[in-house]
Amino acid sequence: MAILAAALELCAEHGYGNVTVEAIAARAGASKKTIYRWWPSKGAVVLEAIVTNAQAGTPFPDTGDITADLRVQMTGVIEVLTSPQIGSAYTGLIAEAQHDATLMEALVGQLIRPRVDVVIGRLRQAQERGELREDADLRLVTELLYGPIYYRMLLHLGLQSDRIQSLIDYVIRPLMLRPSR
Repeated sequence: MAILAAALELCAEHGYGNVTVEAIAARAGASKKTIYRWWPSKGAVVLEAIVTNAQAGTPFPDTGDITADLRVQMTGVIEVLTSPQIGSAYTGLIAEAQHDATLMEALVGQLIRPRVDVVIGRLRQAQERGELREDADLRLVTELLYGPIYYRMLLHLGLQSDRIQSLIDYVIRPLMLRPSR
């Protein structure tokens, strides 16, 4: 949709904080009224654009090797978060959500929680196959794996996909019942 693309383009060009609904409408060739008919705010437009684009860029394979699958998925997350179109939009959206409870609820409900559930589900499959210990706290494992990515993103420390394997090793290896292939 042109409105979603326009929102991400403008965030990449000018930064989230400098984007307005008026600018999104102008870029998309739509009216403000059209935007407000479908979305309550700029944040809601940007969130939908991010959700739509993030789903395609972060596949989570199931090869039977949880460490290899995590490496593929987490590398995809970093690629999405460092892309010019998503990175600026997402950090701006997170910043705005700190002061907008409705936007925070939408961000967690539409983007964060569904992705956390996918990771936990995939880790649970690894437990059921005997790859990971049964007593592993899968929510905590997820936070330990993905927390550093968000920390580095939000503090502009740079996201390094070449460090993903080390992160996975530190978090997952102590929980493994059998070595990965």
